Amino acid sequence: MTPDHDRARGPGGRTGLSDLLRGHRLAVGLTQVELAGRAGVGVRTVRDLERGRATRPQRTTVDLLADALGLSGDERREFVDTARPAASRLPAAHDDPPVALPQPVPLVGRERDVAEVSGLLDAYPVVSLVGLAGVGKTALAVTVANAVTARHPAGVAGVLVGEGSDPADVLAASASMFGVNRLADLTCRIGDRRALLLVDAVDRAPDAVAEALRVLTAAVPTLRVLVTGRRPVGLAGELVRPVAPLDVPPAGAEPADRADLDRWPAAALFAARFAQARREPPAPAELPALAALVRRLGGLPLAIELMAARGRILDVTELLDRYGDRVLDLTGVRPGWEPADPSTGTVTLRDAVATSYHLLATADRAALRRLSAFRNRWSVELAEELLADGGRRWDAAPMLDRLRELGLLSVRGTGPFRFRLLDAVRDFAAEQADADGEADRIRMRHATVIAGLVRRTAPGLVGAQMSGAVHVLDEATSDITAALAYAAEHAPETALLLAASLPRWWRLRGRDVSGRRRLRRLLADPRTAGARPTLRAWAMLGAARLAAEHGAGAEELPAVRAALAVFAEAVDVTGELSARSVLCALLPGLGAHDEAREQAEAALASATRHHRVREMAVAQAHLTWHDVREGRLAGARRRLATVDRLAAQCGDQRLRVLARADQAELTRLEGRYAEAVEQGRRVAAALAELGDPGRRRRTVGAVGLALAHAGRADEALATVAELWPSGVVPGRRRPPAVEMLDPPGPGGNARTEDALRGLIEGHVALHRGDRELAAEWFAAAADAAEGVADRRDLVEALVGLSASTADPAVLDRLDAARQVTGVSLLPQEEELLFSLSARRRR
Repeated sequence: MTPDHDRARGPGGRTGLSDLLRGHRLAVGLTQVELAGRAGVGVRTVRDLERGRATRPQRTTVDLLADALGLSGDERREFVDTARPAASRLPAAHDDPPVALPQPVPLVGRERDVAEVSGLLDAYPVVSLVGLAGVGKTALAVTVANAVTARHPAGVAGVLVGEGSDPADVLAASASMFGVNRLADLTCRIGDRRALLLVDAVDRAPDAVAEALRVLTAAVPTLRVLVTGRRPVGLAGELVRPVAPLDVPPAGAEPADRADLDRWPAAALFAARFAQARREPPAPAELPALAALVRRLGGLPLAIELMAARGRILDVTELLDRYGDRVLDLTGVRPGWEPADPSTGTVTLRDAVATSYHLLATADRAALRRLSAFRNRWSVELAEELLADGGRRWDAAPMLDRLRELGLLSVRGTGPFRFRLLDAVRDFAAEQADADGEADRIRMRHATVIAGLVRRTAPGLVGAQMSGAVHVLDEATSDITAALAYAAEHAPETALLLAASLPRWWRLRGRDVSGRRRLRRLLADPRTAGARPTLRAWAMLGAARLAAEHGAGAEELPAVRAALAVFAEAVDVTGELSARSVLCALLPGLGAHDEAREQAEAALASATRHHRVREMAVAQAHLTWHDVREGRLAGARRRLATVDRLAAQCGDQRLRVLARADQAELTRLEGRYAEAVEQGRRVAAALAELGDPGRRRRTVGAVGLALAHAGRADEALATVAELWPSGVVPGRRRPPAVEMLDPPGPGGNARTEDALRGLIEGHVALHRGDRELAAEWFAAAADAAEGVADRRDLVEALVGLSASTADPAVLDRLDAARQVTGVSLLPQEEELLFSLSARRRR
């Protein structure tokens, strides 16, 4: 019945016809060709009988073979009885119903499939399990058939279709499995009771099976039929149920341990088969490679088994390195399978996919080759854009349904991005596209489609639609990467158009360094020199936003000024406001606070004039921190209230959360530490939901500072443990990771985590009376804060250092920093310095 079952055994476990025929033939020294010639039957008949493909030969065929083998007496009777079981009488009503099925093999990760298919048999006369060769159709069908035996009192039986079978063969085999010889007897045998027939491998004679099942289901209305094959039978009332590969671990999720990995059926199956090839289980160091390997295999059981068998020679990491990019080349020997190479008996994954590919019509094959350009999940709309011919849109749904019915297409989830080609199918289709000379044209079309998707989506990265826009781009990550790589080489202007729309998303996902590198490379490419000036200006602006994330914003300042000039000349209000906002973030890091304020005020005036509510809120946020720098905390709080009101007005939830994060920091600066802790913790939770890890870390740091100021040392140090890698001590700090806000939070866009951590540790040590340790931490924080956009960090660190040491040079450094930055001391800072001065006088 299945590669996982011995087809040469009968229901009772006795020797089957295939073994018996092969044994007698070898005993008399005949080849298959010689036996066929002596018996006067086709060599295919002999071959199919010995392979177990034909299990119910005609009586004439049996007699001819027995004569040719010279069988007589008990040997002949055994041979005839095995080939044609006696069915001279109908079983009485009290007889046990026939169960002619092999026992199921243990399945991994198919519990839901078994339950679902079992239920479908109650509702549909014919259920077809379709899918790629090796996906596990037969094993699933056998398990289901055994599971529902009690619900089919007239019997459960299975038929394996042989090559070249005609409708009469299928009908005769089906009837005989229920213990009768004729269809009329089968009708009487089953009556009004329910029975189940499993028909395996219908691809070997699809037309014959279709005709036979039409007759069977019409003659026996209570008969249920479960079919396996690479395509549906095509009967009225048939329910097509594709069999999908096993679930694989998601990309980017590193397995914590073996138990974590075994939650995914594909990984569990690989580990089980790998254990059969190698005594030692996968080592912990091999688990990431194991997860990546089963993802690459697409969860296809055949591919998993073929790959795991190589574990006799290679470990998991070596398997991934050697075969991860060429899974279609996997070959192996699997009992019961038609070998791709008869001389070696090997099975190839490429041939398994090719069989289903060639079942498609020419137009569907061409569509499949185009769809192979997608690297992950995609939507119907994206598929239609990719498949559009000459700009003419067409309905892709019928074609996608055909691919689904053949098991070539996976459809999972409920969102738009729920379609995906199986990995092996995608690789095979891409090979076909390359062989047909279509690959470059398809990849260029793919890059154009993805560029269009990004351009439509990117504006939603601000405002009320942000979470949805981020989700779309996250879903398309692999396709964005592939499109950028191809377009950068073959169509750099398209690549520039695509990349210029991505900086906000890159920033949210922590890809500032790689994103900026792409933009700078594209801007420097001579082939983009003739691109639209505003496109280049947006690319320059994006590079500057990303540069500020890792402390390199000053390098991009000339480019931002140039972009502002381009937008002003083109009367591009959106571009002008964005350029001014970036300048507001970059200039404080160079000490140009007055110019930064002027840019913020100009942005506010322009946004007000053009009724751009969100941009008004952003400009107000920039101005808030100039108020903080100058010590006008009441004015800063009023501005933040305005920011929150404007953000609510334009529906920008992220902007509201950022404003509340700023309010929590402002509350800390006002000395209301307990309230600042509560506000900050609420905001940190909201930022985690928004997916802004950089800003969340800054907020957690602000909570830590408030706790340290309040003397809640253990809680403050808990925030340090969350922010600081283990084993890092002052004097051995990692390079500061500058984070950018849009709009900026306290101190603009460059409050370094090192400065925050140093300040927290310093205040904890100061409250514990350890001035020497406090001085060390405050000195580290001051060093980290030098040259960053928020010079208030530097002032806070120097105030703490002054309170921890009697070195007058520190006060001189503090005075110099205040003169350069214009930062005013807050009341609590003046009080701390006053107490220091009093101590010195004593």
